[in-house]
Amino acid sequence: MALKDVLVVVDDTPASAARLDLAARLAARCDAHLTALLAFTDMVFPGYIEAEIPRELRESRRQSRKGQADHMAAAFDDAMRYHGLTDRSEWLVQEGDPTITAAVRGRYADLVVVGQPDPDRDRDQPVAQPADLLFECGRPLLVVPYAGRFSTIGERVLVGWNGSREAARAVGDALPLLTTAKRVVVMAANPKPGPNGLGDEPCADIARHLSRHGCQVEATHVATDVVEPGDTLLNMAADESCDLLVMGAYGRSRFRELVLGGMTRFMLRHMTVPVLMSH
Repeated sequence: MALKDVLVVVDDTPASAARLDLAARLAARCDAHLTALLAFTDMVFPGYIEAEIPRELRESRRQSRKGQADHMAAAFDDAMRYHGLTDRSEWLVQEGDPTITAAVRGRYADLVVVGQPDPDRDRDQPVAQPADLLFECGRPLLVVPYAGRFSTIGERVLVGWNGSREAARAVGDALPLLTTAKRVVVMAANPKPGPNGLGDEPCADIARHLSRHGCQVEATHVATDVVEPGDTLLNMAADESCDLLVMGAYGRSRFRELVLGGMTRFMLRHMTVPVLMSH
C-alpha cells in the first residue's frame, strides 16, 4: 500500500514546526496529500466557577485561540508552498481533546504523524498522546522526538524484529518506506531460540521477505544481558546512522506494559529518531 494520505498533528509547542517539516517532506516524497490537524480544548472548570467567569474573559480566551490558530495556519501555508504541496494539503482546526480528535481523524489517513510528549513542558498541556493513539486510532503512527530536527526520513531504516504479530504489522505498514530506503537493517535483541522463537538464524526469514519486495536489507541480532533491548535498538540506530526505527507496539496489554515497563513505553520516553509504530 502506498502512502497517499498523511495526517500530522500540530500544536503550539516548539517541536511542532520540526514535525510539520518532516511530515511535509514525507508527503512530497510519497506524492501524498497532507492534512494538518490543530485540536484545542479549553481549560475545564467546575460549573460554579465557569458560571462566574466574566463574558469579557470568555471572549478574550476565544480571541486568543483564534489568533494562535491563524498564526499557525499562516506558517502551515508557508511550509506547503516551500514543499510544493499547496494543491495537496489541508488545514483543520477542531475543538476537542487532542488525542481523541486525532484518533478519529487518523482513521481516514494512511499514516498519523504525532509528536513525542516533552515531559518537562507537555505534562500540564493538552497534547496528543501517542500511547493512547496506538490503541484508539487503528492506523500506524510516526512518532517524532520533541528534541532535534530530522533532515532525512526513511533513507536508512532500522527494523526492531521479535517475530510478533505487532512487529509483522509494523513491517507491513512501513513497506512504502522500506522499499524506497537506501538501506534496511533488521535486528533482533536477545532473540529466543527454538521453533517458537526466531530460529537458528534470527531475522533471516523477515529479511528474505523484505528482499522479495526489493528492499536493500540485511539481518543481524544482538544477545546481551548487560544492555536493555530498548537501549540496544537505539545504540544500533545511532551506530548505523538510521533516520527511522520501525517496531511493533504493545505486544502485551497496555496495563501490563505500564506496570512492568516494556519496549513501547521505553521507546516513547527515550526515542532519539522518529519511530514508526503499529499495534
